[in-house]
Amino acid sequence: QVQLVESGGGLVQAGGSLRLSCAASGRTFSRYPMGWFRQAPGKEREFVATISWSGHTLYADSVKGRFTISRDNAKNTVYLQMNSLKPEDTAVYYCAAHGSSRLYTSIGNYDYWGQGTQVTVSS
Repeated sequence: QVQLVESGGGLVQAGGSLRLSCAASGRTFSRYPMGWFRQAPGKEREFVATISWSGHTLYADSVKGRFTISRDNAKNTVYLQMNSLKPEDTAVYYCAAHGSSRLYTSIGNYDYWGQGTQVTVSS
């Protein structure tokens, strides 16, 4: 079992930056690929980024070049650095994990989810 708690959300102006954190507890965190997803009002939850235990990453096209996912296995924490934020990045951001060694972008492949943190980007 893995428990995930996100933090770092808030209100920021367009062009600004935020760094989200996801603290994990429970089973061995370092073995789990981690992912970030987001859900805007009235829209389905969508993939943002994922990182393997060894640091390999995948990004959604909409955030590539602006967002960076990273992890600190010693601190059981995964991060999402978000730069050049746009109003369309406004959403609740969720941290997620699964027990496979592969990198997945589909929601259905993830077993564990955090409660989410709100990110609002004003124009």
